[in-house]
Amino acid sequence: MIISLDKAWDIAQKYWPSFMLGVRYTLFLAITGTLAGLLIGLIVAGIRALKVEQRDSFLVKVLKRIFAFVSTVYIEVFRGTPMMVQAMFIYYSFRSTLHWTPIVAGVFIISINTGAYMAEIVRAGIQAVDIGQTEGARSLGMSSFQTMWHVVLPQAIKNSFPAMGNEFIVNIKDSSVLNVISVTDLFFQSSSVAGSIFKVQETFLVTAAIYLFLTYTTSRILGYIEKKMQPKQTGRAGA
Repeated sequence: MIISLDKAWDIAQKYWPSFMLGVRYTLFLAITGTLAGLLIGLIVAGIRALKVEQRDSFLVKVLKRIFAFVSTVYIEVFRGTPMMVQAMFIYYSFRSTLHWTPIVAGVFIISINTGAYMAEIVRAGIQAVDIGQTEGARSLGMSSFQTMWHVVLPQAIKNSFPAMGNEFIVNIKDSSVLNVISVTDLFFQSSSVAGSIFKVQETFLVTAAIYLFLTYTTSRILGYIEKKMQPKQTGRAGA
């Protein structure tokens, strides 16, 4: 198998508008899905972390247990099944009712899938927060919800930022599976180009280079942000 780099370069130049259209949809899906998934993950992880307390009313205790069960099922189902299968099932199950476009369905699917992973990422971040923070907030009269929202979650987000950034990078790549419901992302556009000119290897060499550029650039940007989030060292060591 011989791949012509000259042909790959010619394809990149000739079909650049198609590749860029795919890149725009890919980034839109990854950014929107990651942000929406983060919001879902924060809500799910935050409420799951609220323990049933003796001071809670009977109704609150019941609601906490119901939500814990539902959220556990949600996380296990969406982390335990491929997103491609989820996309096919959800899109075609609700297409006749919601009349949604593939891109809208794609955003919804990648969001709820990401939310399941983000919930576990945030849960790990919550567990990394010193228990003394929670005890101190409760001793000041804050409710369990106020403590979680104002004290624990902000620190959990900071602790979990590297994993959250990694999830965004994963979404840039995994959004390609949404081509099964005709989302016109980078992979879909590349398949269309390859099918029209019968140059599969060269076309997807261009596609791989674009994905690599997107993920590498994103990882460098996220690494820079993570570095800026680290507390600055003050004073002299050993002083």
